[in-house]
Amino acid sequence: MNKLFLSPPHMSGKEQQYIAEVFESNYIAPVGAFVNRFESSIEEYTGTSHALALSSATAGLHLALRVLGIGKDDMVLASTFTFIGSVSAILYQGAIPIFIDSDESWNLSPLLLKKAIQELETKPKALILTHLYGQMSKIDEIVAICKENDIFLIEDSAESLGASYNNQQSGTFGDLGVYSFNGNKILTTSGGGVLVSDNKTWIEKAKFLSTQAKEPFLHYEHKEYGYNYRMSNVLSAIGVAQMEVLNDRVKRKREIFDFYKEQFKDIEEITFMPEIKNAHGNRWLTTILFAKTDPLIVVEALAKVNAESRPLWKPMHMQELFKDAQSFLDGTSEEYFKKGLCLPSPTSCDLSELIRVVKVIKELCC
Repeated sequence: MNKLFLSPPHMSGKEQQYIAEVFESNYIAPVGAFVNRFESSIEEYTGTSHALALSSATAGLHLALRVLGIGKDDMVLASTFTFIGSVSAILYQGAIPIFIDSDESWNLSPLLLKKAIQELETKPKALILTHLYGQMSKIDEIVAICKENDIFLIEDSAESLGASYNNQQSGTFGDLGVYSFNGNKILTTSGGGVLVSDNKTWIEKAKFLSTQAKEPFLHYEHKEYGYNYRMSNVLSAIGVAQMEVLNDRVKRKREIFDFYKEQFKDIEEITFMPEIKNAHGNRWLTTILFAKTDPLIVVEALAKVNAESRPLWKPMHMQELFKDAQSFLDGTSEEYFKKGLCLPSPTSCDLSELIRVVKVIKELCC
């Protein structure tokens, strides 16, 4: 049996054509026409004014914190139910992460966000909000809370490129947003990310910092330190080809979700990650909760039929790295981690290939 991966790369068919153009031009470094084309495709699709192609979404979050002036001992609020790449940039800046639990949407709880802001002795400067597994958070409520309290909002839309709320794209509600093009995302450049904002000054500053903060002299002049964070022209060519099929990939991911939901509709113990009203998620991964069955037993059973699965993200406040971090919790994300599973969601497979996943889970749960 072929391996059923969680979310493997799925090429559009034009990647090699565009890469060939890069090699013909000899611009394979972090400059070139395809970097500009890739950034323009992001701007056009998302409706944002400015996009910056980078080596990773984590680099984008790091730059976002830098341009916003977040530094040593500043407090930064963050979703606890997420991947560590969402919050590691806080540590890069010497800032202090404060974790917020989820609610029934699986995403950050606006109620606990309010509680944190009210009870913290020091005012937080920013919030890094994760749109988990491609599903929109309660963004209108969260934006309102941040504006009321003069807190910068950075959207971690690494998993949610192509998701929207009230027809506005994920990543464009806050002050800055990031998308990931890592190997397992809905689109991939093998590794990469994009930082977006309507604030031209911030993006120009981020671009400056992403290229070693070199001053505009013929020689190499530096007044502050920067990073080697720019995406190459080669990877940008892959990104241009991938962006051309984003709507198709979102459609396919949602079809996979609908397929699983239909197959498991009679199994009472299985529930799916919900979609909030007026939102349209990309369903990057189909994720489920078991009321009784141990997810790790399911992982082992699926591995025997050559199908990849994995637990949901282990909340950040449960990680040894953040054992001393202050958190505002109600147990929701811990419960999801204990009961949840990510199912194979490859857009390149035929739905009939997912039957082996369905059979294994039905045998264990029925």
